[in-house]
Amino acid sequence: MKQHRLDGLADGIFAIVMTFLAFDMKIPNFGGAASEAQLWAGVWNLWPIFMSMVISFALLFTYWRAHHFIASIYAKNITVELANINALFFLLITLVPFAARFLGEYPNSRVAIAVYGTLVIFIGLVIFYMRRHVEVNPKIETSLITKADRRSGYIRILFPVFSAAVAIIVSYWNTTISMSLYTIAILFNLLPASSRIIHHWLDILFTDDADVLEGNFKGTEPEMTVHKYDEEYKRD
Repeated sequence: MKQHRLDGLADGIFAIVMTFLAFDMKIPNFGGAASEAQLWAGVWNLWPIFMSMVISFALLFTYWRAHHFIASIYAKNITVELANINALFFLLITLVPFAARFLGEYPNSRVAIAVYGTLVIFIGLVIFYMRRHVEVNPKIETSLITKADRRSGYIRILFPVFSAAVAIIVSYWNTTISMSLYTIAILFNLLPASSRIIHHWLDILFTDDADVLEGNFKGTEPEMTVHKYDEEYKRD
């Protein structure tokens, strides 16, 4: 399978799913003429759905970016096994609008938080498995990466999984904190400062971070590294 075909499918699915999120922002219907106060109240009532849409849109953007890197930059070719993992990943992605709508309609419900969090956990675990598959499958040629870059990638993928699991547990005491945990997990992957923090602590904890992993790379292309790709997140 050609990589550009998988890229096109991924871009199309993410574009459609991200657009579907906005369809839930419906104009309040009062069945006739409405006063200004009623309209403002109707708009205010859409606030939970709007926040759920924003969180989910940002979540999908981070997954799109991670998928693009793993399947198009890190991996040099596509196998049938990798394509099948992508199919499962895309299936879970298409469920995000449903979970987002559920969470927007019932932001204080433990069930809604659990449904949303469970989906985030499954998506994170599948894309983590996708990355591990690319790393260990001898049929897939990979780019050069350093140990620090591999650890940083793992942290970025698994942090939302951890946050979602904690959010589900915390929802039994405080649903507001649970919503905050979802937001923090997304901001962690979006803000450039997070990469600087990750690499700072990795440099302290590990002495082999600069070591280059051989992986499945068969050529001599030192420019194509995860470290250089990740530079955009470490700039001020």
